[in-house]
Amino acid sequence: MVNDGSDSPDRGYNGSKDAAGENNGKSLGVGRRNFLKAAGAGAVATSIAGCSGGGGGDGADIPLSDRDEIRVGVLAPVPSENPIGASIANGVKLAAQEINNNGGIDGTDVSVTVKDTKEQPQTGRNRYGELVRDENVDMTTGVFTSEVLLAIMDDIAGSQTPHMTTGAATPDASARVNNSYEDYKYHFRTGPINAHHLGENLVDFMEASQSDLGWESVAVLVEDYKWTEPVSEVLNNKLSDTGVEVVLNRRYPSGTEDFNPIYNEVENSGADAAFISMAHTGTAAVIQWAQQQRPFEFGGIHVPMQLPSYYGATNGACAYGVTQNSATPTAEVTDQTVPFANSYNEEYGSYPVYTGYISYDAMNQFAEVVANAGDLGADAVVSGLEESSYTGTVGTVEYYGPDHEFAHDVKYEQDLVWPVFQQWQPDDPENPQQGGTQEVIFPENLQTADYQSPPWV
Repeated sequence: MVNDGSDSPDRGYNGSKDAAGENNGKSLGVGRRNFLKAAGAGAVATSIAGCSGGGGGDGADIPLSDRDEIRVGVLAPVPSENPIGASIANGVKLAAQEINNNGGIDGTDVSVTVKDTKEQPQTGRNRYGELVRDENVDMTTGVFTSEVLLAIMDDIAGSQTPHMTTGAATPDASARVNNSYEDYKYHFRTGPINAHHLGENLVDFMEASQSDLGWESVAVLVEDYKWTEPVSEVLNNKLSDTGVEVVLNRRYPSGTEDFNPIYNEVENSGADAAFISMAHTGTAAVIQWAQQQRPFEFGGIHVPMQLPSYYGATNGACAYGVTQNSATPTAEVTDQTVPFANSYNEEYGSYPVYTGYISYDAMNQFAEVVANAGDLGADAVVSGLEESSYTGTVGTVEYYGPDHEFAHDVKYEQDLVWPVFQQWQPDDPENPQQGGTQEVIFPENLQTADYQSPPWV
């Protein structure tokens, strides 16, 4: 059963630039029942005193076989034009559908309720409160933007309901788990790898691929959003150790639409490539780079280029652009990756973006943990996830322990979760607007094509 409880959309794919509403409060120590009672009919309350144990959904002490259903709540920006949010919701729904078709979790079906965060922190808090208070969910998942995740962290602690993040990358969430484990232990990040590790992954890619790319010098361009702060820190500290010369380093304003002044600087620096970290501003950046045929190459982390439909959406402007990605529809990251992508396409008429793979894995890992424990209690789920090693579509998902600086984040390791780098390559270089393919250029064991330089460079 699926309840799409979204509101009418008021944001498109580029998302909200509203970073207000981050909740950086201290630990709560609030029991689930007191939390729900205090939350009442209004927005979620997080300043409640007192403590009572338990959690994980009313009726968590009832044997799993006696439960009518297992309730999962999804938080995502879900207007139809937002493939990031749609992939979160659809990834969970597809996993739940498959679980139910195979007998449920130990015979108990999964129901899914989706709430639209609109990428706004306060809206995210309100919708989270509706899930734990009105829908009485046993687990929540999703969340795309770091600002929304930080806004609900105290609410997750207060409700004592396990949450598996599948979009937001801020390591501030895992720092709270590490610093105040008993309060924040209910939060896990199934993916993507956190923003610090995103920076590490860029450095690892450059170190391994520099000779293939031919980039001896780069201009680092990073959009000024919360999620990129740890990325910039890693690049500032480690990128030059790879042997590449950093000739320009810019954190540019979050509202940037005209990249001409920035690209003029890149040209004047003589950089071989723009080494980027972009999400909200990425489409304007890549279109202007391609249309003006700027004499430098272009790659790094570019979230819109991860979309399988992006080549057509930009009329081929992303040709020769490179981005990190969790998976692609044809990359056999594991033996589950391609079958999932095909099933998703058959069900929804399009291929998933990275959040779809991760959300599908989160739902299935949760199901496996609950089935193994025979228990929906929050403590049983938390300990089960801590001990779990689940091979899904993006790799083998394991979590750092409570004492790690990135407590309960997915482990970033080559044999566990190790993102791919893809390049959009035109099917016909003479007619690049006719169509293009996401080709994996790194790591070597998943490579489907060699890197191609733009013909105008």
